[in-house]
Amino acid sequence: MKAFIVLLALAFAAPAFSRTMNRCSLAREMADLGVPRDQLARWACIAEHESSYRTGVVGPENYNGSNDYGIFQINNYYWCQPANGRFSYNECNLSCNALLTDDITNSVRCAQKIQRQQGWTAWSTWKYCNGALPSINDCF
Repeated sequence: MKAFIVLLALAFAAPAFSRTMNRCSLAREMADLGVPRDQLARWACIAEHESSYRTGVVGPENYNGSNDYGIFQINNYYWCQPANGRFSYNECNLSCNALLTDDITNSVRCAQKIQRQQGWTAWSTWKYCNGALPSINDCF
């Protein structure tokens, strides 16, 4: 019962530490974190379609019982450890709650790892981001 109360408290607390970004604020922060400029428009497109640029989003349960977290909707079965202790490969070696804060560093680092290992198609929304994208040059 105590674990349930803690999980419930975390579920309500996570959105309090989140924020909604936009294409330019995301591009600038990712650039500050060292993400190559030629990738920024793709990352912005993925964030737009995955979470509407919101850092505190936990997606609905997937077919396998997993959930997706944060601005890039990173899956907890493979990439992060859910608070409920459910099995995870936790390839990014972090708590899923670390993907829900207004500091996007963990989300960016984990998303980059996913992209390096699986490519852009790791995101189901890639179909909206494959091809010509709006320039992010006006953000700088």
